[in-house]
Amino acid sequence: MNRSDPVDRSNAASGGLFQDAFDALPLMAILRGFDAARTVEVSGRAWDVGVRLVEVPVQNESAVAALRAAVEAGAERGAVVGAGTVTTVERVARAVEAGAGFTVAPGFSHEVAEASLAAGLPHLPGVATATDIQQAEALGLTWLKAFPAAVLGAGWIAAMHGPFPWARFVATGGMDLTNAREFLGAGAAAVSLGSALADPGQFAQLPALIESITGRKADQ
Repeated sequence: MNRSDPVDRSNAASGGLFQDAFDALPLMAILRGFDAARTVEVSGRAWDVGVRLVEVPVQNESAVAALRAAVEAGAERGAVVGAGTVTTVERVARAVEAGAGFTVAPGFSHEVAEASLAAGLPHLPGVATATDIQQAEALGLTWLKAFPAAVLGAGWIAAMHGPFPWARFVATGGMDLTNAREFLGAGAAAVSLGSALADPGQFAQLPALIESITGRKADQ
């Protein structure tokens, strides 16, 4: 994980990247299991409607190639692409090599979070318990991935904001056009969508969701 420029760990931990992106539109795209060409195509759809952040899980070699292709395509549009399913320090290194702008994990790992922050990459750890949230807080992480959100339920978001009012949850796992508004209404700071961007039928309905949660029409 060699970088020529010094990294700003504090800035990475603060989650400014997530704050800016989700202030504009509280949606993130997760593109899992697509080849490089398809990943770039669907990433373009996401950027076209105003989604600022795209996550490409990196669980195998072809996924890393897809991440790299999306990063290159995003650079041409000033868009940030991150690596998902970053469950090991080795995957952090591969994310850095591929040019990822942030990392996402399904759970909380102190080692993975530390490695990502040391590389200057904002990290979005998965949390499902109060213990997870406290461990993330100890590293200064305030942006957290509520996973699996559909199983936890929208009520979990509201309940966790009692003891952790500072937490900014990105609801992930089982999120679609039918429940996104429910989770946002319960206090989620953002929602991660997958099939809604890849499926033409759901994608056609996405502008209506965007207008309902932002009060403005989706970018065209």
